[in-house]
Amino acid sequence: MDPDSPPPRPDGRQARSGPTITPIDLYASAVHLGQGGEIHTGDPDADPGRDWWRLTATYARSGDDRLGRWTVHPEAETVVSCLIGKIRLYVRPERPGESEEVVRLVAGTAAIVPRGRRHRVEPDIPSDVLTVTLPHGSLWENQTGPVAKG
Repeated sequence: MDPDSPPPRPDGRQARSGPTITPIDLYASAVHLGQGGEIHTGDPDADPGRDWWRLTATYARSGDDRLGRWTVHPEAETVVSCLIGKIRLYVRPERPGESEEVVRLVAGTAAIVPRGRRHRVEPDIPSDVLTVTLPHGSLWENQTGPVAKG
């Protein structure tokens, strides 16, 4: 056995030497959280049919076409968090005739959007937003109707 190599693990496999943890650019990729505790990174829009929770960071800037879209996640609640800045979270009513909810979030705050409720984010100032949801079955739409389905 090489004196510089790590000792074998209890399961008999050789432990890896050197760094195994690398930084993740949350604005360029999403973090997928598996039901069994596994975590991997990748394209934020990849594999929406899998049973993975998705953590996504976004730069929210006025005029960004993606921000005007409504989204709905029918199979899970969604956490929307303002990390930096100030945003408005719009949530459509559950029943016709009810008022749309507007939740103001500042840096360090979050809100939980109930399962199946359409919602969107508008920044008051340039902001960083973090969301966590189960994207399976998600639907995105603009003012004229559906544009994408997950």
